[in-house]
Amino acid sequence: MFLGTRGEIEARTPRHYMHSSLLISYRGAKVMIDCGLDWLGRFERLRPDAIVLTHAHPDHAWGLRNGASCPVHAPQKTWRTLKGCNIANRQLIKERTPTNICGMTFEAFPVEHSILAPAVAYRVSAGRARIFYAPDLVFIRDRASALKDVQIYIGDGATVTRSFIRKRRRALIGHAPVRTQLMWCAKEDVPRAIISHCGSEIVTAEERKRTAKVRALAAKRGIEARIAHDGMKVKL
Repeated sequence: MFLGTRGEIEARTPRHYMHSSLLISYRGAKVMIDCGLDWLGRFERLRPDAIVLTHAHPDHAWGLRNGASCPVHAPQKTWRTLKGCNIANRQLIKERTPTNICGMTFEAFPVEHSILAPAVAYRVSAGRARIFYAPDLVFIRDRASALKDVQIYIGDGATVTRSFIRKRRRALIGHAPVRTQLMWCAKEDVPRAIISHCGSEIVTAEERKRTAKVRALAAKRGIEARIAHDGMKVKL
C-alpha cells in the first residue's frame, strides 16, 4: 500500500498529502519503506514489524526523530548521515546482499541521487512477487541486475519530462524524469511502472491530464503505467 506519495515539496492535495512511503505486507508481516517527517508521531498507528530506509533526507527518514518500537534497517552510508534520530534497534543492510526482513528479501542497489545523503533503491521479493522501489534517483548502478524479472517498477515522480539533474563535485544529483525511467523499464522488460514521490508537476496538475500524459509516455514503450496516490493498494 502507498502510505504517502508526495515528494519534498510545499504543494499538497488529498491524493498526495503525506511524504512518500510504501507498506509491504506478506503473510501477516508488514514492512514500511521510508518514514519522512510527515510521519512523525503518526507511523506508530501502522504497527510495522520493521522499517527500511532508502536514505537520510528529511522526507524519507525524519519521521523517526522520536525513535521506533520496531527494528529499523538501512545501509551503513544512511546510518552515517542520519542525524537527530534516536533509534535503538538499528540493523545494517549490506548493499547488493539479499537480506531477509520479516520473510521478505530486500536487496539494496546503490543509486545516484545525493552527495550529502547517499541513497539506495530496493529490489524486494516475496513468494513469486518482485518489485523495485526507487523513490529518489538519477540512475541505477547495475540496472540490468536490479530490474531482472521485476514485475513492477515503482519510481521517482519529481518530474515527468523536464530534466531535474544537476552536477556537483563531478557527481550527478537530483531526479531522473519519469520519461527516462520508463525507458529503463522498456530496456529491461519490466511490464508495469507506478510513479510515486510526486513533485509539483504531478501534484498541482489536473488529474486526468497528468494521468493521460504518463500513460501515453509508457504506451510508446510498451509499458503499463499509473500514478500512485495516498492509500492506493496493489496486489501481486
